[in-house]
Amino acid sequence: MNAEEYKKMLEEGKKELPDNLSHKERFEIPGVKGHIQGNRTIIANFSKIANTLGRKPEHLLKYVQKELASPGELIKGAVIFGSKISAKKINQKISQYAEEFVICKECGKPDTELMKKEGILFVKCHACGARHSTGSSA
Repeated sequence: MNAEEYKKMLEEGKKELPDNLSHKERFEIPGVKGHIQGNRTIIANFSKIANTLGRKPEHLLKYVQKELASPGELIKGAVIFGSKISAKKINQKISQYAEEFVICKECGKPDTELMKKEGILFVKCHACGARHSTGSSA
């Protein structure tokens, strides 16, 4: 096969692709970036993830620590966990956090804030006005 035949086949293949192939959601949680050092796991972009979620890094860290049963410390936007934890597992816990504390249960949008009323933590949606208890007093 020569170069012209290849280009022709490539063009035909592109025509077969769906139009919305590169469609991206407005809200995407960044994956963790870090490394394991000895018996510790260092996540360098933890504050960026919390910022994307619109939540305080301390609240996100408290949740992730509890879920992973691992001590952790927030230092200059990074988190150092006291044990070896895979990035996949940390990403799963951050996604669970987003489902519970960020995404509106009514409309599915991330335009929410945490509110505390009478000791109960609520997620209030700015998009649809819904308010949901998180089942947590954190």
